Amino acid sequence: MTPAELANLAHLRRARDLIDRDFAKPLDVPIMAARALMSPAHFSRLFRAAYGETPYGYLMTRRIERSMALLRAGMTVTDACMAVGSTSLGSFSTRFTELVGEPPSVYRAREHLAVIAMPTRIAQEQTRPRRRAGGAPQGSRIREAAARASV
Repeated sequence: MTPAELANLAHLRRARDLIDRDFAKPLDVPIMAARALMSPAHFSRLFRAAYGETPYGYLMTRRIERSMALLRAGMTVTDACMAVGSTSLGSFSTRFTELVGEPPSVYRAREHLAVIAMPTRIAQEQTRPRRRAGGAPQGSRIREAAARASV
């Protein structure tokens, strides 16, 4: 890797850290790009190349991940939506269903005993929403982890 590529990765990490820390605040690509000291278009291209998803996709994945924990704790879908910084319940529910494989209300109503029994780090890794290579949601992974943990 060239020194310029290493510098770009350091800038991208700053933007990713901003997303991880301030996911509930209003964030858009120009704000993230400013943190990375890049133009929005250049930032979006480099972010996708480095992390495999767009900056906005990464932000929404973090928001859904945090909302899953809130829903497991018993928070209502609307409150979880607002707590993670989403302003549209419809868009939130659509993205949640896309990433997790089931609507947030169904996820909230389901038992999560296996996740509760797991060490925090393992639960976080197993419940993290991910996309498959083709872009399809990988929601069954959560159910598979719960089934393995309950055996």
